[in-house]
Order: sequence, then structure tokens, then C-alpha cells
Amino acid sequence: MVRQKVTIKNPTGLHLRPAGILCKEAMQYKSLITFTFRDNTANAKSVLSVLGACVKCGDEIEVACEGPDEKEALASLVKAIESGLGE
Repeated sequence: MVRQKVTIKNPTGLHLRPAGILCKEAMQYKSLITFTFRDNTANAKSVLSVLGACVKCGDEIEVACEGPDEKEALASLVKAIESGLGE
């Protein structure tokens, strides 16, 4: 399992559009991909789970990947989050 903390840069946080982009990115990998925010764990492959985490701009989440392609998945998701998820 690999983990990394990353700060959300989107001005409006993880609302529907960036949550969808995050999920689409996560679904490209076989690994289990989750993130933790304020003692809650969300499935990064589920838009409802991501939206339910209520992550706002400036919040720090910890992305965790476990599986055969965990390192590639983590690098890809961190890059996507740091680039603003299309915003």
C-alpha cells in the first residue's frame, strides 16, 4: 500500500465536475483507491462517495492505493489533484 497527502486546490472543492474527473482517473487502475479526510474514508472510484466527503478548497486529503498498479495509480491521482482536476 502506498499513501500520499495532497491539498485540494479547486476554488470550489470537490464538487460534481472535479469529483467525476477524479473517479474517471481512479477507474483506470485495478488497485483499490481511497482517500481519507477528517477521519472519513471515501472510495475514489465512486462519485457519491467523493461528494459525500465534503472536501473544500485548501483541505488536505490522504490518497491511499493498494493493488498491482498502486504506484502508478497514486502518481496519476496526485498529479490530477495538483493540476486542479480540470478547473
